Amino acid sequence: MTTSWGPSGPSAPLVAGNARVKDARRLSRRSVRSERRLFLADGPKAVEGALEVPGLLVEVFATPAATERYAELARAAQESGAAWTPVEERALASLSDAVSPAGLVGVCRFLDTDLASVLATGPRLVAVCADVRDPGNAGTVIRCADAAGADAVVLAGSSVDAYNPKTVRASVGSLFHLPVVVAPDAAAAVRELQGAGLAVLAADGAGERDLYGTAPLEGPVAWLFGNEAWGLPDELAALADHRVSIPIHGRAESLNLSTAAALCLYETARTQRRT
Repeated sequence: MTTSWGPSGPSAPLVAGNARVKDARRLSRRSVRSERRLFLADGPKAVEGALEVPGLLVEVFATPAATERYAELARAAQESGAAWTPVEERALASLSDAVSPAGLVGVCRFLDTDLASVLATGPRLVAVCADVRDPGNAGTVIRCADAAGADAVVLAGSSVDAYNPKTVRASVGSLFHLPVVVAPDAAAAVRELQGAGLAVLAADGAGERDLYGTAPLEGPVAWLFGNEAWGLPDELAALADHRVSIPIHGRAESLNLSTAAALCLYETARTQRRT
């Protein structure tokens, strides 16, 4: 039986075996998240970010120590209509996959955004992750895009779920700051971006353009980043307007995906603001 999430909760800390806690724990599975359209947001930054979107935060499970430490956050959550439910340490640990849980985990509703809605706003900088499987990398790209002032992130193809607990945690609240679009068809997403007037630039170590020299960064740009292990499929990279390389001056073979994304996004943001 599914728990009915509501604005009130028991005052005594719940144990790990409590039905309410067990029901929330099931949200660690993608199939359950998709069915219920709910996900877990681990830590104070994630809960703060969720509170910035009206009606998104449904409930917060928190230890007594975390409730005392984050008293203002608890008040803000309750004022928003979300429940603040006390739980024991073991119960909280069962909801978090962090090595050292911060003591609170939120239950949030899905953020629904499609690419057409993003393009209607006239974006100038978009990050597209194609078949990015590592949740930590995906979350870090979302965080970097947010920091660089990007207008959206697109998780395309068979990329990791945006609501994977590790993705949410790695975004450190940025998941709630900018639109994150899920686009199952990566090629269609690239064409849609181009149709809206964005130059699609594929990050490619063998690219014919140089990030710091010949890459066209002044106008609206969508960066296309590939899988951590094998990069972009040739057929997808071929759709890009240009392939752009990041110069490597030392002996490293390549750059980590999230590091490359940070460099590309920040250089584009710098160029766009300068021009």
